[in-house]
Amino acid sequence: MQRDERRITLITYDKQQEARNWDFSEQSKNRIVFIDSMALLRSTITSPLVKSDSDVERIVLDRCCSEADYLSLLSSMPHQFTGDILMVRGDATGFLSATGRGGDRVLYALSSDDVEFYLETVLLVQRTEVMERHLLMFRPRIVQEETIGAAASGDRASTSK
Repeated sequence: MQRDERRITLITYDKQQEARNWDFSEQSKNRIVFIDSMALLRSTITSPLVKSDSDVERIVLDRCCSEADYLSLLSSMPHQFTGDILMVRGDATGFLSATGRGGDRVLYALSSDDVEFYLETVLLVQRTEVMERHLLMFRPRIVQEETIGAAASGDRASTSK
């Protein structure tokens, strides 16, 4: 049996909700491990086994807890854990706790599109057609040269007074 060297994503989800299209393929960048409950997730995170033998990259709470439960989990996380912690609410919006520059955690509020973008970008779910269409809708901002020239001459006029 070959050891799986991929980084682990722990997922707890509400089994009464429609399941996501998680990417379980052998080629997937992530090794997805489902945890049945928040209580089991808490004990898994604090266990010595996880700290020494496993590489947990992120935790996803998919429509399975309240905001208070999420904050409680964040406050009890070991300081050594630097992975993302994503909470997806029932309305598909969410919160993402990530490690910032100084090592402190930063909390982001996410729209439903942001949640889908995150899940697809980190390759946890299979890409959807909707994502493909919207990702390529970026249009570069074109600034006309005459506008730049007028702004620059206006700056010169105001500094010469």
